[in-house]
Amino acid sequence: MSEKKTVNNKKKSKKNNKSIRTYVIIGVELLALAAVIVIMVYVFRATGENTGVQKILIPEGEVVHASPDPDKSDIPEVGEELVDNYTTLALFGVDARGKNLDKGTRTDTIIICSINNETGETRLCSVYRDTLLNIAGPDKAPSYQKCNAAYAYEGPAGALNMLNNNLDLYITRFITIGFQGVMSTVDAVGGVDINVTNAEIKHLNDYQASMYSTESNTVITDDYVPVTQAGLQTLSGYQALAYCRIRYTAGSDFKRTERQRDVVSQIITKARKMDPVKVTKICNDVFPLVATNLDLNDDIIPMAAEVNKYEIVDSTGFPFDDKITTGLLGPKGDCVIPVDLESNVIQLHEYLYPTEEYTPSETVIKTSNDIKAEAAKYGK
Repeated sequence: MSEKKTVNNKKKSKKNNKSIRTYVIIGVELLALAAVIVIMVYVFRATGENTGVQKILIPEGEVVHASPDPDKSDIPEVGEELVDNYTTLALFGVDARGKNLDKGTRTDTIIICSINNETGETRLCSVYRDTLLNIAGPDKAPSYQKCNAAYAYEGPAGALNMLNNNLDLYITRFITIGFQGVMSTVDAVGGVDINVTNAEIKHLNDYQASMYSTESNTVITDDYVPVTQAGLQTLSGYQALAYCRIRYTAGSDFKRTERQRDVVSQIITKARKMDPVKVTKICNDVFPLVATNLDLNDDIIPMAAEVNKYEIVDSTGFPFDDKITTGLLGPKGDCVIPVDLESNVIQLHEYLYPTEEYTPSETVIKTSNDIKAEAAKYGK
């Protein structure tokens, strides 16, 4: 085993495979999103106080979603058992460098989080940001674009509508975080211990240098501290952000996802062991960099009561490996194309809600056919 070294942290052309590219992009923001959920429930359990999270309220009726009552939704009903048995959240990671998290920026990360209310088993599914889907809101003409544009145009409500309309989902709650929140979260838990390989050093430092020279004049202010040797070492938030963006080593995006999951595990492990006083201090730094519509009494406190049983049991990506292709679709750019959206959505529901029965709605069937026709215009 490598001897642990500690890095002296100061204060703070896409590569294509010849076969179908699998966009395994559970983005770097997941590092903070997963930890923020844990931190949020712990601090509210400890203090019962609001600690500065940006609250973005979504007016009733602005998000259209599947409903237990078909009279209250334009989307076919979902079973009452699903609503009672599972909590579903949308986790958004945006490329904003400051605290402006309401709209105007694309979601580099879109994650559906499904929690089994009885067992605490949690499943994460990343919707690949370049997936061709209908991003138009309710009662609007369809607009097939990369799904990460929905948040930029209409904020979290637009992104939630995109997920619900295309995937027959019932999601009304979200959490959003940007780059600064990622770094602050890692720093708040004392950094992450990562076994850096020789092949990763150059890319890690290149990403650090790039972020430092082009972005630090906005809100990223951490000093660039190069990693000089391989081995187990503690990375700062700035270094961890760079580390998790590496894609140009063997394994490409598959390996990048492995890196991100390693850091996720580290953050969650450290956060769960911290005492309430330290967690409260974390909130002062991290919460202003997070936006959500979760309610203290209706959402946070009930989650806090069950936090010890939560466990991430699996994570995956959507569309699924055997139901995906990619291609350049004219002005839409290089897109991830669900070969058959209907079968993808069926598999998604089986993954997120393994105890529930599901039949695709007419909306999903029509959208699936529309995507095939849209791709065919460009010979895909």
